[in-house]
Amino acid sequence: MNNTLIKSPLNYIGGKYRLLNQILPLFPNKIDTFVDLFAGGCNVGININANRVIFNDNLTYLIDLFVILKERDIDTILEHIENRIVEFSLSQINEEGYKNFREYYNQYKNPLDLFVLVAYSFNHQIRFNNSHKFNNPFGKNRSSFNNTMRLNLVRFVRKLQSMEVEFLNSDFYDFDFSILTKDDFVYCDPPYLITTGTYNDGKRGFKGWSREEEFKLLKILDSLDTKNIKFALSNVIEHKGKENTLLREWIDKNSYQVNYLDKNYANSNYQTKNRDKRATKEVLITNYKPSKRELSLFDL
Repeated sequence: MNNTLIKSPLNYIGGKYRLLNQILPLFPNKIDTFVDLFAGGCNVGININANRVIFNDNLTYLIDLFVILKERDIDTILEHIENRIVEFSLSQINEEGYKNFREYYNQYKNPLDLFVLVAYSFNHQIRFNNSHKFNNPFGKNRSSFNNTMRLNLVRFVRKLQSMEVEFLNSDFYDFDFSILTKDDFVYCDPPYLITTGTYNDGKRGFKGWSREEEFKLLKILDSLDTKNIKFALSNVIEHKGKENTLLREWIDKNSYQVNYLDKNYANSNYQTKNRDKRATKEVLITNYKPSKRELSLFDL
């Protein structure tokens, strides 16, 4: 599968590209509309075989960027990137040029400029402050618009432009789930409640993630289940001795299917596995049992 998978051109922290070989085979075989409720870098949705994909994220400027990538031809996109690199003398060592360009972006908010800025930012991360100003530092001696990033961008744009997609910019609880039917599928990759990192607060200058948000999401998934709409939730049950008790109680109450996204726990049910108290247990939770065909692909 690795030979055919598309990688997002954005190094989105928490992205699921490296887990796609485990996640995708556990999805339903036939999907009409696929909803990527927390789209992020779009690593999952871009690789889905569905009649239509809805990418949703509450990060306004990220969605604005993806809309441009969908609408403009790749030569125009690359020309814009290369012109900005020359105009601001962007490189792995020119921190002043990066800061000048960051200030320029924060003033005008051109969507494609966000991509260029990310290419030269620390770890290629996207980060905004509470005033919605991009504030990620310079990626000195590391970050640039290199050949790998260029190739990922070209492949991503070509695939995106071949798909029927819709981009939405809303909080997950404002999404109109009434438009969905039993032939549709909802995938959720929210910030993880019990892990730590620059992305796990879910914020980036926007709204954060707490037990309240987690509870709202779980209630929405319960509602989808009552309507026979399939869903999958990426999350962490245990992390460095911490346990997401809210999530575990929800699983137990509803008897949802749990598959570990770990080479030692693949295709296992968490009740039957001996658990290391210090390990991170990342899982995919579904309200359906994967078919035999899906399980056989999962084992490849």
